Amino acid sequence: MLTIGQLAAYAGVTVRAVRHYHQIGLLPEPERDASGYRRYGATAVVSLIKIRTLANAGVPLSQIGQMLEADASTFTEAVQRIDGHLREEIGRLEASRKQIAQLASGDSLALPPEVVAFLDRLREIGVSERVVEGERDGWTLVAARWPDYIREVMPGKFTQLDDPRIVRLYRILSELLEGGAGDDDQRLEEAADILAGLAEQAYASGKMTHHDLAFDLIDALAAESHPRSERLLDLMRERGWSGWTRPERLAEPPG
Repeated sequence: MLTIGQLAAYAGVTVRAVRHYHQIGLLPEPERDASGYRRYGATAVVSLIKIRTLANAGVPLSQIGQMLEADASTFTEAVQRIDGHLREEIGRLEASRKQIAQLASGDSLALPPEVVAFLDRLREIGVSERVVEGERDGWTLVAARWPDYIREVMPGKFTQLDDPRIVRLYRILSELLEGGAGDDDQRLEEAADILAGLAEQAYASGKMTHHDLAFDLIDALAAESHPRSERLLDLMRERGWSGWTRPERLAEPPG
């Protein structure tokens, strides 16, 4: 006869698991002997091994009792059902593994190759990683909502990086976000001048859209909750413009 500890060790489970199986009715609980200890025989060992085997195979504990009492054909049917559920779970887990593996690839998570190449180009021209991260998050939203829009606009985004003003604007925002040396007000003034000039150009050409690159850049700054973002908005108002992603011309610049 075995103690509960010996039973658990023989079947390869914990004493806590044996007690749990007692509580839920999977394993009969023997009477205590004269010394006050429970003693288990060979039948208990066989039952516990079966319970452990089924549980390790993924069978829910709520179904193990019925399976232990089932005849051969019923047991086989139950095993086939459980196998089907396990196959579905394996498929789900494999899909999750692929998604997790994508995390290691950084920019390629949820982004098409065109955007990944654009982010790499930003790094090449000296844009800080914090600004690139803001761009990446913004493009993730765009790609999820308007997947066909990416191929339409991305060539123009690369072309815009040939404009020295755009490059300079990216670098100013990078310096501000990274807290580099220099006068914030001076850089904010320069950024506002560039933005106002780009807004004027877009307004004159009739191509003012809320997807314009210059204003996506400002979104990146605001998203990082930079303490000077409100100051930049004020500077834009002084130059006759309001808003971040959908700039609107003011009737008259503030005096």
